[in-house]
Amino acid sequence: MNDVVQYRLVIADDHPLFRGALREAVVGLLAGVEIQEAGTFDEVVALLDKGGDTDLILLDLSMPGARGFSGLMYIRAQYPSVPVIVVSANDDPAAIRRCMELGASGFIPKTLSVEEMRTAISGILKGGVWTPNDVDLSAGSDAETAALMARMATLTPQQVRVLMMLSEGLLNKQIAYQLGVSEATVKAHVSAILQKLGVESRTQAVIAAAKIETGPWSQGAGVEG
Repeated sequence: MNDVVQYRLVIADDHPLFRGALREAVVGLLAGVEIQEAGTFDEVVALLDKGGDTDLILLDLSMPGARGFSGLMYIRAQYPSVPVIVVSANDDPAAIRRCMELGASGFIPKTLSVEEMRTAISGILKGGVWTPNDVDLSAGSDAETAALMARMATLTPQQVRVLMMLSEGLLNKQIAYQLGVSEATVKAHVSAILQKLGVESRTQAVIAAAKIETGPWSQGAGVEG
């Protein structure tokens, strides 16, 4: 085993047992790998913000601090050079296509065997993409959803974080506290979000975000308007 660190990976999942399974898959595949684990989305951000090159993120879509595709959207906006493999129990083809449209390098259903996971991870680290063979990626989104996703893509990373927190029903003062900024800064972000999404209220912004979500994440969250 080569002791020199050649790869740095982040495994982000709120289930310790599944993090262990992913760690087993990675350790058995790569020599000289450094693995960091996160059980919440805030922990993911803290690890990535520490600096240092991360070669790959294995990201569960549903974990504390992130809902639906919001976590993926934030990471792709804030750290565009870091490949992300979405690892999810939801293997709905529409969800897989949406992940790939939002910039994921691969999608691994949690039902895959360890060997299949290793094949997917290996291919992505070599610069490829990986999705289950039976998924038709050419179907694409309808015109309305595609237009909404294009508007979402104009949000800055911080605006994505604010939208994530709006979707959780947090008030401006709560968002300001969590992000370590002033309420005035949060209000400015909310105004920019409304303008970019072409909506008039916080509630409409959350509804717009929910429209691009599928499967178990399609339920809109209530917010104070």
